[in-house]
Amino acid sequence: MRISSNTIFDSNVAALNQQQARLLQTQQQIASGKRLLSASTDPIAATRALDIAQSDASNTQQASNRDAARHTLSLAESTLQSVTSLIQDVRTATVYAGNGSLNNSDRSTLATNLSGRLQELIGLANSTDGVGNYLFSGFQSKTQPFVDTPVGMGYFGDDGQRMTQVGSGRQMSANDGGADVFMRIKNGNGTFVTQSSAGNAGSGVIGAGALADPALLTGNNYSVSFSVLAGTTSYSVTNTTTGLPVAGMTAQPFVSGQAISFDGMRFDIQGAPGDGDSFTIAPSTNESLFKTIADLITTLNTPVVGANLTNGLRLGLNNLDNALDNVLNVRSTLGLRLSEIDALQVAGENLGLQFKQTLSQLQDTDYNKAISDLTQQQATLQAAQQSFTKVTGLSLFNYM
Repeated sequence: MRISSNTIFDSNVAALNQQQARLLQTQQQIASGKRLLSASTDPIAATRALDIAQSDASNTQQASNRDAARHTLSLAESTLQSVTSLIQDVRTATVYAGNGSLNNSDRSTLATNLSGRLQELIGLANSTDGVGNYLFSGFQSKTQPFVDTPVGMGYFGDDGQRMTQVGSGRQMSANDGGADVFMRIKNGNGTFVTQSSAGNAGSGVIGAGALADPALLTGNNYSVSFSVLAGTTSYSVTNTTTGLPVAGMTAQPFVSGQAISFDGMRFDIQGAPGDGDSFTIAPSTNESLFKTIADLITTLNTPVVGANLTNGLRLGLNNLDNALDNVLNVRSTLGLRLSEIDALQVAGENLGLQFKQTLSQLQDTDYNKAISDLTQQQATLQAAQQSFTKVTGLSLFNYM
């Protein structure tokens, strides 16, 4: 087969160009520290590296989300810790207010102190995260949630929970609506609430009561009225919703501390109710912590008549306990979420390390191999150049 001189030259130049291209690529890999200079270098590795890089970016964003959620939840937990201490302080003051040695002036001083604590509570409920977002306003993060209005404390937030992506397939609420924390607190014993009427003159003190039989509950309102005739005290129970007396509960002899039971409810009355005194029993409703403290302030500022102070303090203490339980339950959920975030953060850090290690294996230059390849390619290129020189020096005229 005859090979022309042009073919020899073209083939050698092409081979030299290929060798130089390989050498240049290896030099660039060493200089940049990256093995994948372009997708064409290793299409499969480049595709996999792109997927892992996207997963790593998502994991990094989730870590940032977790940090933001931890910040908000920690602030909320710290705020509710202060609320817990405040409720306990108010409870201690309420117990002390029942001391028989105190006079009206002493109780007025306690009421003034509770007024200050109420203002402190409003400030805590309107806490922000430091950048102007209210902690307990739901989706309305820029709206002050609690405002004292002429008709009582108003809530101007909503029940929205701002969900944050804290992990792959895991969203978490980074806030709690203020209504659930401070407003929706069942009064009484959680099923019904017992109260003395304002005009009572006797020493009767009604207890909080307990649920006797859920199946017998009617959800109606009741009144227990007392009559004192010839030194004998009796009571009658009327269903004030229907206006009818409760069967078997008319003109019953009263014994202090003895249980009074009807329609699935049971409670007792201590002391000696006066003639015409009455007590009401109604289904439990939501009562805000603000109203509970405000009612205690009113009770302390009201002159003592009969057992009105004792009944008012008893009801206030019961509602404070309900509020404390509610706040502690919310704090418990905050603690669980914070613990989960910590666990997710550790898992995310480990996952991020794995992503980076895999990316390094796919993208980064193996310097030992690259330098070895560079040395081999240099030797190959030099050999090719020398052989090309010899080939180009061949000529028939040299032998003529």
